[in-house]
Amino acid sequence: MGIFQRLADVLKSNVNDMIDKAEDPEKMVKQIIIDMQKELNKSTQALGKAVASERMAEKQYQSAAKTSAEWEEKAKAALAAGDTELAKKALANKVKADEDTANYKEMYDTISQQTEAIRDQVEVLKAKLDEAKSRQAMLIARSQMADTQKNLAQSIGGMDSSSSFEKLNRMEEKIVRKEAEADAFTEISGSDKGEDNDTFEKLQQNAKVDAELRRLMDEMGGTKTDAAASQQ
Repeated sequence: MGIFQRLADVLKSNVNDMIDKAEDPEKMVKQIIIDMQKELNKSTQALGKAVASERMAEKQYQSAAKTSAEWEEKAKAALAAGDTELAKKALANKVKADEDTANYKEMYDTISQQTEAIRDQVEVLKAKLDEAKSRQAMLIARSQMADTQKNLAQSIGGMDSSSSFEKLNRMEEKIVRKEAEADAFTEISGSDKGEDNDTFEKLQQNAKVDAELRRLMDEMGGTKTDAAASQQ
C-alpha cells in the first residue's frame, strides 16, 4: 500500500506550491519528474504482478468449473448404466469441484477488481507524468526569469542613487573648477606675452624713429653747413 499512498500524494500535490517552497526550483522540478517516473515504474511492476495473479486465478476457476462439469457427465453416465452408487461418488466429486469453483471465482473477482484499480492508477500517473514533462521546460524558464528579476531588483534596491548622483555632481564641480583654473592660467599667460610683444614692438619702433631723426638731423646739419659756407 506504500506505493499507492505515495502515488496519491504525488497526484494531490500542487507542483507550483512545491516549487515555491524549494530552495532550487529547477532541481526540484527535475526531481519531481524523477520521483514520478520511479513511482510509475513501481506501479507498472505491481500491475504486472496483479495481472499474473488474475490470470492464474482465472485458470484455477475455469479448471474447477471444467472438473465439475466432467463429474456431472460421469454421474449421468453411471445413472444411465444403472449404477447409483457410482453416480453418487461422481456427484460427491462434483460437489467438491463446485466448492472449489466458487472459491476460485470469488478470488478471481477480487483480484480482477484490484488489478483494474491498479491499472487505472497507472494510467492516471502516466497522464500526470506526461503533463509534468510538458510543463517542466516552462516552469524552469519561469524560475530562471524570476531569479533574473529578483537579482535585478536587489541590485537596484541596493544602489543609493541619490548618493551616487551627489558624487557625480561633486566630481563635475571639481572638473569645472579645474577647467576655470586652466582658462585663467591660459589667459594670464597669453596677456604677459602680449605685453612683452608690445614692449619689443615699441622698442623697435623707437629705434626706427631715432634713426630717422638722426638722418634728418644729419641732412639738415649738412645743409646748414653748406649755406653758411656760401654766405662767406
